[in-house]
Amino acid sequence: MVLLDHETGERVAHLVTGRMLDFVEFDDDHALVKTVAPAVATGIPLGQSHVRSTYGVTVVAMKRPGEDFTYATGETVVQKGEVIVVTGKTHAVDVFAELS
Repeated sequence: MVLLDHETGERVAHLVTGRMLDFVEFDDDHALVKTVAPAVATGIPLGQSHVRSTYGVTVVAMKRPGEDFTYATGETVVQKGEVIVVTGKTHAVDVFAELS
C-alpha cells in the first residue's frame, strides 16, 4: 500500500506543479502526459516540427475540440489550444509540458 501512496503522490505532484492535464509514469523514468500543445508543436506537420529530436518526446495522440482523441502521425498538424498526449523520459515530458 505504501508504494501506491508514493505513486499517487508523484502523479499529483506532476499535475499540480506543471501544466499537465494528466500524468502516468509507466516504466522506469518513462511517462505519458496529456497537455495543451505548445507552439513548437503546432501549425506544421509533426514530422517537420522536430519535437522528437529536439525535446525527446513523441506525440502519440491529439484531440480537437468536440472530437475524440485520434492517433498522431508525422502528417498530423496540431492547432493552437488542442490537447495532445506525449510520451518519453519523465524529465523530457516535464520540460515539454512546461512549454505550453
